[in-house]
Amino acid sequence: MFPRAKLLVFTALLAALAPADALWPQPRSIETGGTPLRLSGGFAITVAGSAPSDLHAAVQDAKSFISNDKLGRLVVGRGAVDVAAYSKAKTLSKLTLSLEKGATAHSITSEAQKAPEARDEAYTLTVPGDGSGATITANSTLGLYRGLTTFTQLFFYNEGTTYLLNAPVHIEDAPAYPYRGFMLDTARNYFPVSDIKRTLDAMSWVKINQFHWHVVDSQSFPLEVPGYPELSQKGAYSASSVYSPGDVADIISYAGARGIDVMLEIDTPGHTSVISKSHPEHVACPEATPWATYANEPPAGQLRLASEATTNFTAGLLAAAAKLSPSTLFSTGGDELNTNCYAADEETQASLNATGKTLEQALNTFTQVTHKALLDEGKTPVVWEEMVLVHNVTLNPETLVLVWISSDDVKAVAEAGFKLIHAASDYFYLDCGGGGWVGDFPDGNSWCDPFKTWQKSYSFDPVANLTDAEAKLVIGGQHLLWVEQSGPENLDPAVWPRAASSAELFWSGPGGNLSTALPRLHEVAYRMRQRGVQAISLQPEWCALRPGACDLTA
Repeated sequence: MFPRAKLLVFTALLAALAPADALWPQPRSIETGGTPLRLSGGFAITVAGSAPSDLHAAVQDAKSFISNDKLGRLVVGRGAVDVAAYSKAKTLSKLTLSLEKGATAHSITSEAQKAPEARDEAYTLTVPGDGSGATITANSTLGLYRGLTTFTQLFFYNEGTTYLLNAPVHIEDAPAYPYRGFMLDTARNYFPVSDIKRTLDAMSWVKINQFHWHVVDSQSFPLEVPGYPELSQKGAYSASSVYSPGDVADIISYAGARGIDVMLEIDTPGHTSVISKSHPEHVACPEATPWATYANEPPAGQLRLASEATTNFTAGLLAAAAKLSPSTLFSTGGDELNTNCYAADEETQASLNATGKTLEQALNTFTQVTHKALLDEGKTPVVWEEMVLVHNVTLNPETLVLVWISSDDVKAVAEAGFKLIHAASDYFYLDCGGGGWVGDFPDGNSWCDPFKTWQKSYSFDPVANLTDAEAKLVIGGQHLLWVEQSGPENLDPAVWPRAASSAELFWSGPGGNLSTALPRLHEVAYRMRQRGVQAISLQPEWCALRPGACDLTA
């Protein structure tokens, strides 16, 4: 039998190895001590000076999280091993939020909806070791909000006591990259507004600041666009599977209050088969078979990009959709264009013959016209990488490029001089490894096998093989969930906590230590479940309570 004295020593050693805080993402600069503090029963959070309503709401949310998380520290014995440390500790009774001298108290929402590189998310957080008031200071309400998020992660709970172990705490923090995103596809399968809001909540807890909403695709058109109601009336799966302008405004408002901007995407000219339900005159090879000849996945169908009428229709649609969101960004896609579809389409061939243009020249005209419509609305176009690496089109120099096919393509996009967003399938696709979803294919695998673990994405180097000048073109990155095999029933476990790995990568910078990150990521998952997000377990709880004990070399 293991002697009791040795067992107590072993337990104490494991507790010492466990993190004394559960901060995620890891702050860029943090200094901590070893003094425990208890949160007083009358703990209060106040805001110095006048403050917008969404900051006051954020304060109430933070107080609720601190009161209701009740997260026991992930060590053998959980919080019971900390009783001796905190039982006679001093109490912390207040936290004060204040803007730096000269800063203006704009809403969190308006700060979050600025262009990525104009967002100021920096903050300073101090928790003295003597129990005197904690403070968060920042130059913007968005920075104060990020600091509040960090503050709520400092605390653990045990038998009626909320406490921290590592005061004094001094954090000076700001993101390494201004764009830290998550993309959700709501076209292959529909997600109720409540699911999107819950996802936005979880994003905010790990400081993700960009929701890339791939709202429509070939399979369905669930977005009601003012002036184009027929698209959703005939293209949505059902009347109840539609995002009204009110729904969109609700989601954007909810996101903004949580420091998140919403970028809409209407992919063009490919991935548009469903538009044929209301406008057959604008779509080539609608639902043509065999689908694999005419599209990357069913159903086939692409906008007739050589048609002037279709080009103008698309420009009007994009302009109307752009008005739904105050974001400076709007994505027009541009991926997976299938030339067989156009070769087989009599109308497209007739248009090309009449104008004397090649397909690439017609695509360039289509892109110029449709992107001008967005630029006239004050939007920066965002495209998938093919628009730079495959097609000979002229893009506005401010266009942002999502690199998705492979991380090997980053260098070429940077060499072309465009700002880029990492979204590589070999690191950040959450749907990979789920097996083939097409029917009558029992041995099929997902095209982007294998499953992308959190460790894979966490280990990504955003500036690998780039020169210093090219590295400056990287504005961030994101995880993505394509939902051929996902729906409301598995949204949370498909995304969390894996998507948190890129949140830290692009906030804290690359080079993080996997061994020290894992215990903190366990805490993220446990805290998310406490807050109603069904994040998956990363290991057996036995391992989660014993940091390092389940490493391959342990």
